[in-house]
Amino acid sequence: MQSQDIQQVRRFNRLVTQRIGALGDSYLARGRPLGEARLIFELGSSGATDLAALRQRLGLDSGYLSRLLRSLENQGVVELRKSREDGRARDVALTAKGREEFSAYDTLSDDFARDLLAPLGDAQRQRLVAAMGEVEQLLRAASVTVASEAADSADARRCLDAYIGELAERFEGGFEGGSFGTADMTPPVGWLLLARLDGEAIACGALKRLDATTGEIKRVWVSPAARGMGVAGRLMDRLEALAGEIGCRRVLLDTNRTLTEAKAMYLKRGYREIGRYNDNPYADHWFEKGL
Repeated sequence: MQSQDIQQVRRFNRLVTQRIGALGDSYLARGRPLGEARLIFELGSSGATDLAALRQRLGLDSGYLSRLLRSLENQGVVELRKSREDGRARDVALTAKGREEFSAYDTLSDDFARDLLAPLGDAQRQRLVAAMGEVEQLLRAASVTVASEAADSADARRCLDAYIGELAERFEGGFEGGSFGTADMTPPVGWLLLARLDGEAIACGALKRLDATTGEIKRVWVSPAARGMGVAGRLMDRLEALAGEIGCRRVLLDTNRTLTEAKAMYLKRGYREIGRYNDNPYADHWFEKGL
């Protein structure tokens, strides 16, 4: 990583925090710092929210979140209550006053955005908005985490079910999931990886050991909402690295002829097409890569 890249990031951060008013005690002149205003906006956009989910989504320390909520509760803009789904958990929601504050912040935020763009010419505005969109996408991509997870966890099942559902729609003869199950993704036989963005599981991929030196990659899927951020590549990187860590010298995989984007990705990553190595009835192409 180049030193000039790091300095550019730091300059960008300083400029943005100053320009959006993050350094002041009264964000958008409503008498609250940015942290409290951000919580009001989050709750106004999403409605009543579980505290744990809110903390995870915003990446906040539990103590800091508690102090913010205590302040907002004292101002009468939020209320904490027992969760209807789990009596041990608590939800937080805006009060009537809080909804008024959200509306005010929403209007002022639109005004601020207009003021930011107004001094620029048409071409400059288009460049800035396009650049902001690209920066947003890249920052989200940089926030994605990839880690192992039990194949029978709730998030794992949601991803795997979504994978099966999408292939059932795309494959000419449908798709029922095949014989690859939870046991094939459980150590020491196999492993399942999940990718998360802001705490939400958005992608999955699995590795199964076929023999002492061969692994097979399966169930690589990315949520449509997260495509275009390089998540599939991140998953493949980690799956291949994991295969090397357990002693594999090569990895195999297969795909259906309708998944042209998957085939293109495998070829780009250095996989070579080989003959059939399994009895998967849904496979039309088989690939191998040395590690």
